[in-house]
Amino acid sequence: MIYDVRHVTTYGYSRQVPFARCIMRLLPRDGSGQSVQKSELSVMPRPAERSDAACFFGNRMTTVTITKPHRELKVEMRARLSVERSAPPHPGLTRGWEEVAALALASDSLAPASPTHHIYPSRLVPEVGAVVAYARTSFGKGRPVLEAASELMARIRHDFTYDPAATEVSTPLAEAFAQRHGVCQDFAHIMIAGLRGLGLPAAYVSGYIRTIPPPGQKRLEGADASHAWALLWCGPETGWVGLDPTNDLIVADDHIVTAIGRDYADVAPLDGVLIGPGSQKIGVAVDVIPVG
Repeated sequence: MIYDVRHVTTYGYSRQVPFARCIMRLLPRDGSGQSVQKSELSVMPRPAERSDAACFFGNRMTTVTITKPHRELKVEMRARLSVERSAPPHPGLTRGWEEVAALALASDSLAPASPTHHIYPSRLVPEVGAVVAYARTSFGKGRPVLEAASELMARIRHDFTYDPAATEVSTPLAEAFAQRHGVCQDFAHIMIAGLRGLGLPAAYVSGYIRTIPPPGQKRLEGADASHAWALLWCGPETGWVGLDPTNDLIVADDHIVTAIGRDYADVAPLDGVLIGPGSQKIGVAVDVIPVG
């Protein structure tokens, strides 16, 4: 599948901002079954300085410094990419989850794709006992890891309500879990916390999901903004498998990966600092269009 993606973020400020420095993780990455054919990132006002690089995990990063006074900051990303992922293994034929946890703990690799980086608690995914207990219900002794994780994913989809008004980016994981309301970021963090609490490597993915559902099916939630899901390491033969608890889906060709990290803090689309008084408003518009 080939997609055209457009992501526009607009910040409006109540007072003039004389200086801003931002780090953007908006350009999609190669790998994970996708290939970027072309991409561009434009920023207005035009930055005085701009640099492009990749972080440790291979995510594309753009750093800009804006010295022109402004009341609005507009960032637009456009990309065309192809997505063609291999079919995931049958969940019941994957290794037992205890064996996967033991293999991950024994790993001596510190390469970016190593499970080692995603076993332990991170800044936004602390260990929460109630979340681990919730996850453990799906992980009976010797159960295949992807089968158990798929059940956990389905339970999150059933037990939690997608509610954009319930949480903010800064809402703690424990609070989102307790209220059973939130958005894709919350559900991904909750699933990752449960998996890591059992010793299983789980990573956080930011990206997009196809906006046009197949005939007769419901529109997928999270389709008009950035989306988030989890990656589970299922052992050396299977590797990483994407799990989308917001929609109860094993990730295939409808998902587009922008960045991968330990949690949202590693992959935030845009962060940084600005100098100026007053308040700000943000608007986000996303289009994901299949073109062939």
